[in-house]
Amino acid sequence: MLLTSVSTYLTRLPRPTLPAHYRDPSLFLLLAVLFGGGFVAIKTGLRELPPVLFASLRFDIAAVVLLAYVVLTLPEESWLPHTLEDIIGIGVAGLFLVVLNNGLLFLGQGTTTPAMASVMYGLSPVLAPVFAWWLLGDRISPVGALGIGIALSGVVVIVQPSPSAVTDASSVGQLLVLGAAVAIALGSVLLQRLSLQMKTVPLTAWAMAVGAVTLHAVSLAAGESPASVGGIGPSTVASLLLIAIPGTAVAYAIQFVLLERVGPVRTNLVSYVVPVFAALIGWLLLGATVSRWTAIGFLVVVAGFAVVERTALRREIRRLQPQEHESKSTPSSAPPCDD
Repeated sequence: MLLTSVSTYLTRLPRPTLPAHYRDPSLFLLLAVLFGGGFVAIKTGLRELPPVLFASLRFDIAAVVLLAYVVLTLPEESWLPHTLEDIIGIGVAGLFLVVLNNGLLFLGQGTTTPAMASVMYGLSPVLAPVFAWWLLGDRISPVGALGIGIALSGVVVIVQPSPSAVTDASSVGQLLVLGAAVAIALGSVLLQRLSLQMKTVPLTAWAMAVGAVTLHAVSLAAGESPASVGGIGPSTVASLLLIAIPGTAVAYAIQFVLLERVGPVRTNLVSYVVPVFAALIGWLLLGATVSRWTAIGFLVVVAGFAVVERTALRREIRRLQPQEHESKSTPSSAPPCDD
């Protein structure tokens, strides 16, 4: 009865009146800000919280928020798993997209800057075709392979491997974040092999819940003390709430909306806007600077992505061109002028 009342109240709230042609760009920009701010929130919270425990607390909160949203807005038959493959899909998403992804990300961010971590993290759209070729038999053209190589060379520019870098904390942290990007790419491709009946949002909500429980178990096994939560200060509490609610529950919901409305190619472009906001917010709040090699590596990664997704990007550009030509060729309502 209470859930029904709350749901009825939410449906009666006034909707925003943003013009339609501004809606998708605004959501895209907001998503980049939320994801970029998330890297800064993680860096801040790691000052007082152990990394895996911090990651598990993130999904404790995010799972509750997203599951509540699913229960309130979707019919029961659409948010409960119905098939074995739905259950397997929840497990795959929980393991790869929540546990491995966030465990490695939070561990790595302890020794890297928000900007550097966001650049490495943005490699997942480039790595996904490699796993699709391996697991799904998708073909990679020579030009596509070149693009993947270009993007990975951006990693080399950022990490600058050398004998001394093997034990350098910053380099190790960057490689851990790269591992998080690999987990996202692999998990996303594995999900494509399943015939899922559940929609993406409820599946993600359940995966967050499964992932949160698993991360708590990993945290305890790693010797992290749950008692450390009792001594955190206001800035860490704020970081936890920011990364859990706007940075996870809200951001994931926005991402799903954009995937449905503008497609995966344009939505994936947010990965290459996030580092800009991560660097800006990190500089404003933490005083973190961006090295020259990180900036150069970022540009190389973006170039690699453009080569990998060249066909889809051209298709998206052509999709916009007819609208421009149509608006230019529309006849004027004024009568012709005889000179």
